[in-house]
Amino acid sequence: MQPPRSGLSPLSDDAFKLSRWSASETLVVLDDAGEAQPALATGWEREGSLAWRFEIRDGVTFHNGEPLTAESVVNSLQHAIDAVPVPRILDGVDLTVETEGRAVRITTGEPDPLLPQRLSSPQLAIFDTAAYTENGVDPVGTGTGPFEIVAVDGVSGATLDRYDGYWGEPADASGIDVTFVPDGTARTAALRTGEADVVEAIPAGQAASVDERLLTEVPMPRTNTLYLNTESGPFADPAVRAAAREAVDRAAIVESVYEGRADEATGLLGPALPYAAELRDDADCRKLLDARAEPAQVDGVKITLGTFTDRAELPEVAVMLEQQLEDVGFDVQQDVREYQYIEADALDGAFDAFILSRATVLDSGDPVAYLASDFTCDGGFSISQLCAADVDEAIRVASETEAGKDRQHAIMLAEASVLGTDAAIPLLHERVIQGESSRVHNAARDPRERALITAGTHLDAE
Repeated sequence: MQPPRSGLSPLSDDAFKLSRWSASETLVVLDDAGEAQPALATGWEREGSLAWRFEIRDGVTFHNGEPLTAESVVNSLQHAIDAVPVPRILDGVDLTVETEGRAVRITTGEPDPLLPQRLSSPQLAIFDTAAYTENGVDPVGTGTGPFEIVAVDGVSGATLDRYDGYWGEPADASGIDVTFVPDGTARTAALRTGEADVVEAIPAGQAASVDERLLTEVPMPRTNTLYLNTESGPFADPAVRAAAREAVDRAAIVESVYEGRADEATGLLGPALPYAAELRDDADCRKLLDARAEPAQVDGVKITLGTFTDRAELPEVAVMLEQQLEDVGFDVQQDVREYQYIEADALDGAFDAFILSRATVLDSGDPVAYLASDFTCDGGFSISQLCAADVDEAIRVASETEAGKDRQHAIMLAEASVLGTDAAIPLLHERVIQGESSRVHNAARDPRERALITAGTHLDAE
């Protein structure tokens, strides 16, 4: 969808392109449940509260033929640690890395039960030492994946060939030809005419022009949420927040604005996290939700509603929410701008309500960082201006719980604690529409947008 912004540097968001082309690999990968699985590391163990030891896979070569070693792993990780800006998965995280024979020892400044999951971030992919130059990181010919980048044409496209020396199962396809097409109409036309075999992000408004059999809707870990200002203004009153919660008609928004191509939200975390729906019905979670305030009767209560234009659907959502809120007695004044011009005001609490499309699962595959950022007293992205001791405690417990079922349960208790305040009213969970021609097999459909073309992806003719 988008051309590279940083010359395909893996230390930028361009890392996700390298991952989606299977040109780069990390020490760890995540399964569908967000659990860490071996990749370039064959296993790991925790040594005390701060140190971890990762065994490095034998028999792996970089695309230039050089062997994968513990030294090359440490070199890649150290460059990520030293990068400016630091990859967001390492923001606020203190790491030291060193070799230990064929293994790598990683030590954290604070106990970090999610370290293996962090190492799955595409921004922590491992490259040969030759990739790291005075001019940045060059992934051409220096990754370890089943496909090797052999040419990059600026912001126009890239060419990848099958890497025959790959350590795992060799790629079924002989290569990948990538074209960057920011215009959604043009991407849709490329799928419709057969010019492209796989297309990222077909716009919802264009989907009707394509054979439905060529489209797959992938649930995203992204929630559109109405944040309410709990610190000042009318929504400082929990009963007024409850009135707004009861006014929202999610089904109407999904059907009208998203043409049915989104999921109504019953919580902050959506179907991209398979455990969320099941654990949300836990008795402890229900108890927190049942304790919410009763809705107040509102009559002419003036509120300001903000959102931004960068996501085309949000101004339409604002129009529908204005109508729904006014139907129960609110008097709504909208303020809609480009995101770069409205973010500071939103974070300063300038609005009574704000509509945001928010990624709920960050690079670790875990939502705790999002919950902490948006809903704790010290959160750096607290549009709701929420500061509640019980919410902080629930999120703290989740952050310190070891990965697995117990952490998932703690996460859902933290979600219920936030929802119990009505500081945030989840509206819908977005889906991305992926296009695949009828001759494509085994393209990945990844909610985290880390995988697309894999070793198993191929065409009928191949």
